[in-house]
Amino acid sequence: MTDETRKGSSRQGANRGLSPLAALCRHHDRDRYQTALFAPADRQGALFALYAFNYEIARVREIVTQPMLGQIRLQWWREIVDAGFSGTPPRQHDVAEPLAAMIREFAPTRAYFDRMIDTRERDLADEPPATMAALEEYAEGTAAALLYLALEVLGVAGSTVIAAAREVGIGYALAGLLRAMPFHARSGRCYIPADMTARTGLDPRDYAGLRDTAQLRTAAAEIAEAAAGHLREARRNRREVPRSARAAMLLAVVADRFLARLKQADFNPLAPELAIPDPLQSWRLFAAALRHRF
Repeated sequence: MTDETRKGSSRQGANRGLSPLAALCRHHDRDRYQTALFAPADRQGALFALYAFNYEIARVREIVTQPMLGQIRLQWWREIVDAGFSGTPPRQHDVAEPLAAMIREFAPTRAYFDRMIDTRERDLADEPPATMAALEEYAEGTAAALLYLALEVLGVAGSTVIAAAREVGIGYALAGLLRAMPFHARSGRCYIPADMTARTGLDPRDYAGLRDTAQLRTAAAEIAEAAAGHLREARRNRREVPRSARAAMLLAVVADRFLARLKQADFNPLAPELAIPDPLQSWRLFAAALRHRF
């Protein structure tokens, strides 16, 4: 039996009993899969549909060979979303059909879907964000917009919780970009703001070559501090965030833990130990949920 066969058999065993969407999320989006398990059982399927949709649009950059093909693929998802809102029968697709059903059942805000897809178009360009503000805008358009939709599925509303979700989404996205930095560097993508690259003296050739440098650590530390700042701001009015929001907001726990591990690695985002998933993550989430924290 080959290693790939063993891995495949292991995944099949782990996914036994899960719905196809839950299995997809478990394999490709471990963080959101684990947090969705804290939602009421009758809302989990809708969350998995949302998170599977996010996975599909997030991976467009990896599965196309030209930007134009990526735009066509994203337009296809715009049409899927439009079909869900218009009541048109969805196209046969493992994610499109349950996504359309989720839209019909929960009537979420259309603008959040549009913003997510529009923001993902930026992935098709090789240019990094110009500034930290631009990077944070990207983070809000992807992770925070998804959180807004998750809150609607959970039946949570209100300006306080939306404001907290914005901060959690941005903080989680920034931490996630740091976690994915080795992958992005190998694929020729960079999310370090251009002005930060210039200010720190980071050589793009060192970044592309996966070389650990003081300049890279400085840039990573700045992004990590920005992420931590957003998470602190999210918790400022934590007592006003209802328990029913926890299945969405627990992503802050995941981000916090990664930022702590990054600090332990002296802010080297290329440190091999950072590629190892936190084996205690599910327990950390359980403990936080038990104490009504995020």
